[in-house]
Amino acid sequence: MTDWIHSKENPSIFWMTIVTMALITLSSAVTEFICDCIFSVTMSLVHIKTQGQLLRSVLQQEITFFDTVPAGDITSRVTTDITAMSEALSHNLSLLMWYLMRLVFLFIYMVILSTKLTLYTVLCLLVITIVPQVTGAHSQSLATRIQESLSKVQQAAQETFSNMRTVRSFANEDGECLRYEGKLDVTYQLNKIEAMAYCWTMVANNFSGLALKVSILYFGGRLVTCEEMSGGELVSFVLYELQFVTAVEVLLHTYPDVRKAVGSSQKIFEYMDRTPQKPQPGTLSPNDLEGHITFSNVTFSYPRRPQHLALQDVSFELKPGKVTALVGACDAGKTTVVNLLLRLYEPQSGQILLDGRPISHYENQYYRRKVSVVNQEPILTARSIKDNISYGLGEKSLKSVQEAAMAASAHDFILEKPSSYQTGAGQKGELLSGGQRQRVALARALLRDPKILILDDATSSLDADTELKIQNTLYSRGRRQTVLLISHRMNVIEKADHILVLEDGRITEAGKHQQLLAQGGRYQELRDKQLSSFQRSGQPAAS
Repeated sequence: MTDWIHSKENPSIFWMTIVTMALITLSSAVTEFICDCIFSVTMSLVHIKTQGQLLRSVLQQEITFFDTVPAGDITSRVTTDITAMSEALSHNLSLLMWYLMRLVFLFIYMVILSTKLTLYTVLCLLVITIVPQVTGAHSQSLATRIQESLSKVQQAAQETFSNMRTVRSFANEDGECLRYEGKLDVTYQLNKIEAMAYCWTMVANNFSGLALKVSILYFGGRLVTCEEMSGGELVSFVLYELQFVTAVEVLLHTYPDVRKAVGSSQKIFEYMDRTPQKPQPGTLSPNDLEGHITFSNVTFSYPRRPQHLALQDVSFELKPGKVTALVGACDAGKTTVVNLLLRLYEPQSGQILLDGRPISHYENQYYRRKVSVVNQEPILTARSIKDNISYGLGEKSLKSVQEAAMAASAHDFILEKPSSYQTGAGQKGELLSGGQRQRVALARALLRDPKILILDDATSSLDADTELKIQNTLYSRGRRQTVLLISHRMNVIEKADHILVLEDGRITEAGKHQQLLAQGGRYQELRDKQLSSFQRSGQPAAS
């Protein structure tokens, strides 16, 4: 067009050029709309799929993983890091791809106009690309440190909120605020470094882009004076070169941000690619299960304390249709027995057998349905009472839920709630009292109709009448179930069919209530201590 303006020959060329540019502009607008729609939908799917896959991968990890990795760190990866990564990629990756393609086609047109000038442009470009390489690596490292600091900030807040009663009891609100602000200050210092790095990156990018423009104009003018290209070709090249430089500047600006998003996503993919340190899943799922549990020379120590043996060469049996009680002082190893029965950990030596076969040989979901536990401090979810009782069982009828609640002596207090079984339990069941949570948790276990029922001090928060009702229910159900009963109340223990005394990770005594009393050993000592404690507090002693 520039050459035509100078010569004014063949007017049809001018109009053909205008029509061609109009068609290209229209086509560009249509394709841009289509590409933006496809890209936006794709990035939304990537965000959703990645977040779901990450959560699924985390939930497949062994319990040791959750013992060693702070909950705040995991939560930060599943929520904050994925959101940051998706937002950065949805914007910056789009710009990177868009301007990269513009760069390719502009390069082709520039080669057609002047190979020498294009080669000179490429050589200058190779020099200035050193800047984003240096700043990109620094930005990626800095982004990783910032995400780690944010994870620690979130962990500190989560710990404070989850232990609010302890904080308030010790009047440590100011201390927690100072601790939280200290971690925020670390993030602030890193953000300042990031801001300075960003400013220097922008200065370097702008300077290099300006230097490229000036040098190309100078070299192009020399080519025109030497008549190696026309004035129109130079104008066309400069117009393309201006867009080319704009594309280069956008890429130089966007590339470090993409590297930053990669740094933020590093931990995400570490979690997604992590292989759970668990034994191979079993395949056994027999239709008939007796529920005979055998501990055979089991020795175990927790991964965080490998030198301390929680269980030492422990052997005992839990027989079907019998209630076996496990007693002992704190830290004797009772909870460890429960953890191993739930397959949360694997023993270092020995075996745990179910009907003569190692429990690791059973299919995981099958085993979870056959073994249920009620803890001293059960954790409920922020759902309705009905959903908490039927947790993990899908849709259960209200009638079956009510029957389980009646067996757990929970039906009456549930009916007194404003919305009955649809009443929300609150976060971790905090809208219910301790005794109510225990009864709901017991109903949840009974609804599964397990072959092995584990009660880990499950009635410690109940009054005497309610506890007696539940005892009668459990001992009657125990005739068709294997029941492991752990309690500090000797009047509950003494009714068991078999009693095991656990001390320092070893079984020291075993027998019935009267047999153990006659031995005058550790069992009698525990009972006498509790009786004397009851007498000092003015409570009637258990017979």
